[in-house]
Amino acid sequence: MFSVFRNAWKVQDLRKKILFTAFVILIFRLGCNITVPFLDSTAMGNLFQGYSESGNIFSYLNIMSGGAMEKATIFSLSISPYINASIIMQLLMVAIPPLERMMKEDGERGKKIMESWTRYLSIAFSFLLGFGYYTVLKNAANVVSESAGVFGALVIVFTFAAGATIIMWLGEQINDKGIGNGISILLFAGIVSRIPSLANIFVANIQAGAVNAILAVVFLIGIVAMIAFVVFVTNGERRIPVQYAKQVKGRKMYGGQNTNIPLKVNMTGVLPIIFAQSFVMLPPTIVNFFPSLNKGWFGAVVSAINVGGWLYTVVMFLLIIFFSYFYTVITFNPVEVANNLKKNGGFIMGIRPGKPTADFITKSLNRITLIGAVFLGLVSAIPNFVAMVNSSLASVAIGGTTLLIVVGVALETVKTLESQMLMRHYKGFLE
Repeated sequence: MFSVFRNAWKVQDLRKKILFTAFVILIFRLGCNITVPFLDSTAMGNLFQGYSESGNIFSYLNIMSGGAMEKATIFSLSISPYINASIIMQLLMVAIPPLERMMKEDGERGKKIMESWTRYLSIAFSFLLGFGYYTVLKNAANVVSESAGVFGALVIVFTFAAGATIIMWLGEQINDKGIGNGISILLFAGIVSRIPSLANIFVANIQAGAVNAILAVVFLIGIVAMIAFVVFVTNGERRIPVQYAKQVKGRKMYGGQNTNIPLKVNMTGVLPIIFAQSFVMLPPTIVNFFPSLNKGWFGAVVSAINVGGWLYTVVMFLLIIFFSYFYTVITFNPVEVANNLKKNGGFIMGIRPGKPTADFITKSLNRITLIGAVFLGLVSAIPNFVAMVNSSLASVAIGGTTLLIVVGVALETVKTLESQMLMRHYKGFLE
């Protein structure tokens, strides 16, 4: 990994992209320390101290925001509005065929239209979540200034919404001028910034006797093993051999070479985890923002879906599998691959071109996606089982779940650098 960054640093264009990405991350971290007007950061710290110890929903949201939420800063909402908007737009694209056709037939134009709609929906979510977060803080003791009034409430809500919109814009800037996926990079930066705090909680629990030394050692070994396992499976792939027929044009013979179609075990990366967490956290978030809804069947469901609980773990596992298949269908089209092979004279040994090839690729893709989805679900569930064994590890277990995101984003960023270096190598060769 470090050798990839060292080699990329030697390329001027990539060095500029790395520096730009680092600059955007710096702006993001600065925004995570600018307190919203009319809010008491000290009172917020005391409020979230209890959340961190219990490992509840706000502890999770605080980790995802890079600690911005407990400081009541302008970036408190983090990427939550954008992620929720993206989930809804992706589901609508599948549910409404004209939207899917627009994406496929209009090409780049259709993609830009969908991105614009996602932005607008994200801004709407920013105001909704901003108002909900203000409601929670208003009900807490001494967090919102008594002199705030209606004007103060508007300032707080608009500041939260503006902060979430700025984060979305920063992510897009990384997409255009930096390295990797912008939203994932900012999420990565936020989670990594919380690792020292989680480590302090872990050490404090050991010193207090809540976690014995043997369990602590086993837990740390488990984290290292989980990282190694994530790297191993993420890099795993099945290669379907493809052979191209020989073609004679004039006096020259073309084709005849052998290649393959790589099907990655974890083709969708960390997106299923991010989307599943955001989705399962939505009902508890709504109830915490609007306590009056915490009654009846909805309140019972929210109470059952407790962070780290068995129902939360099961729902997360199923949602990860769902979003793994969902995103695989969106990002990889076996029919299109089969048609391209047929047009270029390629075929899979023992499989007829056209529909049989598409069916074979689909069958292979479904099998390998199931392996990757179960892998993600199990690794996501393991920290929750650890928390069930020892409640003192609850907050650290949430950090263990986000560890998947950290490792996944790091691997994806390294692969992006490698592909860009390879592209520049071939470009220089052709020139």
